[in-house]
Amino acid sequence: MPVKAALPAAASQLARALPRARLHPRVLQWAEKTSPRAIWCVAFSGGADSLALLLLLWAHWPERRGRLRALHFNHRLRGVASRADAAFCRRVCASLGVELIEGAWKEARKNASEAEARSARLKFFERHSRLLWLGHQQDDIAETMLMRLARGSGSSGLGAPRPVQRMQGGRTHLRPLLTLKKKELIAALRAAGIAWREDASNQGDDFFRNRLRHSVLPAWAQAAGRDALAGAALARELLEEDDDALEHWLETIAPLGSDGVLDLRKLTGMPRGLIRRALHRWLAAQKGKHIGELSRQGFERLLEAVIEARATRQSLGARAFAVIQRGQLRVERAARSLEITA
Repeated sequence: MPVKAALPAAASQLARALPRARLHPRVLQWAEKTSPRAIWCVAFSGGADSLALLLLLWAHWPERRGRLRALHFNHRLRGVASRADAAFCRRVCASLGVELIEGAWKEARKNASEAEARSARLKFFERHSRLLWLGHQQDDIAETMLMRLARGSGSSGLGAPRPVQRMQGGRTHLRPLLTLKKKELIAALRAAGIAWREDASNQGDDFFRNRLRHSVLPAWAQAAGRDALAGAALARELLEEDDDALEHWLETIAPLGSDGVLDLRKLTGMPRGLIRRALHRWLAAQKGKHIGELSRQGFERLLEAVIEARATRQSLGARAFAVIQRGQLRVERAARSLEITA
């Protein structure tokens, strides 16, 4: 990493190589409209992507530097290397005059899953940010798309990661680097003489994402004979548009009441995909009503009943039932613990 006096100059050089116009246009539009008093928080691991993002924000928006914060979460899974990552982030932020907020995973344990680590990290981010900038780039789009295809995602899942993502509680996630490839970021950092931290666990094959990154994506791109990463990025944009259109259509129909009851009469004759989306939204609205996790088979069975508006009483676990009666879907508490679907 450049010495303290040189890092700001290196950041400016990086910004010249990757001007604002190279960043995602929807994020740029959002940035222009946001309040000058807003705190911009950056998820900062010390890796190439998050370092490039922090430096670009610092260089391209000098008027925001006083309200720029870096968030570093130590997963405590790599011992000395994890502590070195944190020390690196402190040096970078000190060089830039950026406040660093650090967190650590107290419940970390050996062989923790990628999902568990991610959940702990996101909880830390939620506590400290309303506007969070993330360093996802085009390679991440392709990896995420292939991961979600493997488990059978619809347009909502395949439209991720979004450049501007509205989160619960009024929070917003921003991803301006989705227009750039990993190799472009690496080349620009190297040209500016900027070093970053490498996570050795990313080189192994323990995680599904790593196996895709090392074995599948290179073969896929070679077989495509074209810019497959750009193609995946375009597909993501189109899927996001379709997903937003379906969400708008569902909002217009408004089948879900404030009481958590789904009015099936408003869904009569609607496409199956829209009814599926309405049922997902109904289930999400039932949080706190002691319902269990509905299996994929259970969901499909309930979906068929909803489409037909058929009188139904289906178990949602030991303490609740999904009940369809007189054109409405609602939750009823079980009189006693029952495990079997009625």
